[in-house]
Amino acid sequence: MFGMYGFDPTMIVLIPSILLTIYAQSKVKSTFAKYLRVGSKKGYSGFQVARYILDHNGMRDVPIELTPGHLSDHYDPKRKVVRLSNDVFHGTSIASISVAAHETGHAIQHFHGYAPLTIRTLIFPVASIGSQAAWFFVILGMAMSLPGLIDIGILLFAAAVFFQVITLPVEFNASSRALRLLDEGGFIVNDEYVQSKKVLNAAALTYVAAMATAVSQLIRLLLIRDRRRD
Repeated sequence: MFGMYGFDPTMIVLIPSILLTIYAQSKVKSTFAKYLRVGSKKGYSGFQVARYILDHNGMRDVPIELTPGHLSDHYDPKRKVVRLSNDVFHGTSIASISVAAHETGHAIQHFHGYAPLTIRTLIFPVASIGSQAAWFFVILGMAMSLPGLIDIGILLFAAAVFFQVITLPVEFNASSRALRLLDEGGFIVNDEYVQSKKVLNAAALTYVAAMATAVSQLIRLLLIRDRRRD
C-alpha cells in the first residue's frame, strides 16, 4: 500500500484539491469579513430581507430561526425552516443580506420542487453513510486481499461524490435567485449588486472545492484498487 518510508504515492492526486480547499476557505472568510463591515444602503437586516422574500413568494409559514455559530446559515428542507447565524440574522451589511437571501433561495427551490435539491435531499442519508463506511471496506478489503470489498467501498464513496456534484447546481441556483430577489426587492442599489455577487461567489467556491476533494478521493481509491490488482 505504501512506498518508501510509508509514503503513499496516491496521495499526490489530493494535493490540487487540498490547495483549492485552503484557498476557498480563506476566500470565503476574508470576503465575508470584508462585506460584513460594509453596511447596505437600505439598512434592512438579514432577517427582514429573508422574511420579505419568503412572504412575497407564498411561504409565510416558513419560520426563520437564529442558529449558533459563524457561517452556520442554512435551510433545513426536512423541517422547512431557514436558520440564520447572529451576524446574518441581525446584521444589515451586504454580507448579511446576501447570505440571508441565499438561504431563502433554497426555501424557494424546495417550495417549487427544484429537482437537484430534491435529489440531493433524497441521497443525503446514503451519501453520509457511504463517505463514512467507504474506507472501512477499502482497508478491510486490502487487509484480507478481497477486491470485492474494495469495490463495495468505492461504490459507497461514489454516492458521496454524486452528492457533492449535485450540490453545485443547487448552490449556484440559490445564489442566482438571491441576487435577483435582492435586486427586484430593492434591497441593493448601484454597486451593491457587484458586492453581493462577490460574497455569494466566494461561498460557492467552497462547494467547488468540496466536489474537487471528493472526486480526487474517488480517483485515489480507484488507483489503490488497480494497484492491488497488478
